[in-house]
Amino acid sequence: MDDKITIIEGPPPVFEPVPDGWPLGLNEGPHLSVTVMTRLRTVNGPALVERCFRAWQKRDTVHLHYRNDMGLEERAPIMAARSVDTADGQVLLLWLYFDREQVEFEVDSGDDENAED
Repeated sequence: MDDKITIIEGPPPVFEPVPDGWPLGLNEGPHLSVTVMTRLRTVNGPALVERCFRAWQKRDTVHLHYRNDMGLEERAPIMAARSVDTADGQVLLLWLYFDREQVEFEVDSGDDENAED
């Protein structure tokens, strides 16, 4: 079971576009993928990062398994992982990639002042 990280409870992960250039260097292959990042609370972040590292050393792929908004099981390949200690506990940062044809971005201007009442 070292080939996956599974979200067992909580809401579906929020995937954010990656504005940094370094993940593009990891995005090699016959077709261009979309790189996203998600943040997950965890109790064993360093162990999960180590699991990914061991798999990548063997040239294996590790997937994030999660349920989408409709409750359906999905998975996405993990391209990079990092564990961060915060005031609220450990957070696992995962960089994933999706097939470009399966990605739909939502744009939020963040400007609630102009919202109609």
